[in-house]
Amino acid sequence: MGDAAEELPLLGSFSSASADDEQEESLKRTGTIWTATAHVITGVIGAGVLSLAWSIAQLGWIAGPLCMIVFAVITLVSTSLLCDCYRFPDPEHGPTRNRSYMEAVKLYLGERSQIVCGIFAEESLYGCGIAYTITSASSIRSTEGGRKIKMKDSWKGGCDGTSTKLNRAIQRSNCYHREGHKASCEYGDTIYMLLFGAVQIVMSQIPDFHNMGWLSVIAAIMSFTYSFIGFGLGVAKVIENGRIKGSITGVSAATTVNKLWLAFEALGDIAFAYPYSIILLEIQDTLKSPPPENKTMKKASMISIFITTFFYLCCGCFGYAAFGNDTPGNLLTGFGFFEPYWLIDLANACVVLHLVGGYQIYSQPVFAFIESWFSRKFPSSGFVNNFHTFKLPLFPPLHINLFRLCFRTAYVASTTAIAMVFPYFNQVLGVLGALNFWPLAIYFPVEMYFVQKKIGAWTRKWIVLRTFSFFCLLVTIVGLIGSIEGIISAKLG
Repeated sequence: MGDAAEELPLLGSFSSASADDEQEESLKRTGTIWTATAHVITGVIGAGVLSLAWSIAQLGWIAGPLCMIVFAVITLVSTSLLCDCYRFPDPEHGPTRNRSYMEAVKLYLGERSQIVCGIFAEESLYGCGIAYTITSASSIRSTEGGRKIKMKDSWKGGCDGTSTKLNRAIQRSNCYHREGHKASCEYGDTIYMLLFGAVQIVMSQIPDFHNMGWLSVIAAIMSFTYSFIGFGLGVAKVIENGRIKGSITGVSAATTVNKLWLAFEALGDIAFAYPYSIILLEIQDTLKSPPPENKTMKKASMISIFITTFFYLCCGCFGYAAFGNDTPGNLLTGFGFFEPYWLIDLANACVVLHLVGGYQIYSQPVFAFIESWFSRKFPSSGFVNNFHTFKLPLFPPLHINLFRLCFRTAYVASTTAIAMVFPYFNQVLGVLGALNFWPLAIYFPVEMYFVQKKIGAWTRKWIVLRTFSFFCLLVTIVGLIGSIEGIISAKLG
């Protein structure tokens, strides 16, 4: 296993010890609690906030909101454990920084665990790029409607559950405004995916997390904007109805088994809406010190999760209160929301802008990983390591690296191509998301925390954290079963 990390670039560490020392001399960390909060919100609050009403509709008024709160607490606990793993205690040389999730796994748990983790991590991050590409196109154009709750035409949270059955919002709302709600308003996907890919080729030239605080701030503002619009539309609908719809047990199903499948899917949606462990250490590595990075990151996580949960509950609960058993997958394009059409246009434009930032949040760790590995593997290559400076009028100097330009362009092109070939890839991503939840958000952070704090077996804290991990494993299994059943139903339907 000694050479495995060098032979498998997607499974190796992000940097060597010597590279770490050199980077420490040149890297100036300027991040604050607010830039970290913006990064987290950008990565966590996806367009999924607009689909959580569907999840609450399946679980009912008690279980739905309760599940959101429970998984907010789970995320807070797991991220708190991971924050403490940023610095590895080294008695001889002092604490070592872990600039990435993968680097931390290798340092605490060894190369074998790193290889296993790398498979999950790189697949998860790459899948996010595909999912965001699909969703961006879906936010601009409109699919044929008709299938409601069971087919779950929705956005799930984060990156992993993005749906391609979203209504093509901006064009659809304009079309209905012009021609009436019974008009056939259908548009293609390809051109919008290509446009999104072209934008991402440019945005991907941002060097790293340290240089994209402004993008995360803009994306976070967009999240708030379309979340407020979805929330406001839900409140308006409740007022229009004059009563609160829904029931304690949620939407009824033809059989008990069908109800169970829907509940499993909804539970999985909520569970996978929160975690952002895979990008937490990259965000933490941007923070200036003092105060200690782990304290700042814990505060940022707490603020972010509180804000996220607040919006999730507001949009989810008011959406269910507005529509009851007829709750649509996406509040922005649910029936009755085609007017005012300009408001829908604004909301979905914000979704697209948010996805631009979200794509970068989940792609930058991959960029850093591959480029660092190639730099170590080919230290004398000018193509890989040399930077060329260009000065354009009215713009600051541009530092271009040819390998970065080619690799990142090819990366974006590949995610765009796969999104176009498999526009319904969301069902598969749902399964992958279920697989990723427990290992990446729970198992590895818990195991690293045991090593970090030297927690012995069968101590009180060991038992509590093992129980916590086992409970989350059961959630992953349940969500995976629900996602697989959803694929089968969608295919047969």
